Amino acid sequence: MKKYGETYFEVNRNLWAKCWSEKTRYGFRHLSELIYKFEVLETEKTCYYNRTWESYTYESVLRGLYNKAKENQSLKPHHLRLFKKMIANGGKAEAKRVKKEFNTIAMVASLGSIFGKDQKEANDWKARMIKAGLANKGLTMPEDWDELSEADKESRLNKVIEHLGK
Repeated sequence: MKKYGETYFEVNRNLWAKCWSEKTRYGFRHLSELIYKFEVLETEKTCYYNRTWESYTYESVLRGLYNKAKENQSLKPHHLRLFKKMIANGGKAEAKRVKKEFNTIAMVASLGSIFGKDQKEANDWKARMIKAGLANKGLTMPEDWDELSEADKESRLNKVIEHLGK
């Protein structure tokens, strides 16, 4: 199976959770490993048929890891408290990471106005940088993109850049 969106949630320098997604015949699943000093202590899997209803990506498998670690006493109480706190704050940390990533994409794409010798080169740069930054994250360019005027392209690209930079 191909792994998608491998993400690490750090509790402290010795304890973290590694999470990823895999496609299945009927939907997808989130998998995770609780790792302490490079040793996998617990694993968890949650399957989905359509979509998740989580506050942030991987919340369910992280909670499952916490419950297993608590039940199996595979972590010291201090580490359990830290892990629980990280899960509770995970949505905020994830949102902060995404915002930072979007700001970076917006900044790099906006450089097209400086690097482009004309409107077409500037638009090509912006579109290329947005596509690269948002690859496999749901970006779909309009089917008639190549038929649009350069002024329309510029207007649309600038709106995307403005939205990403907020």
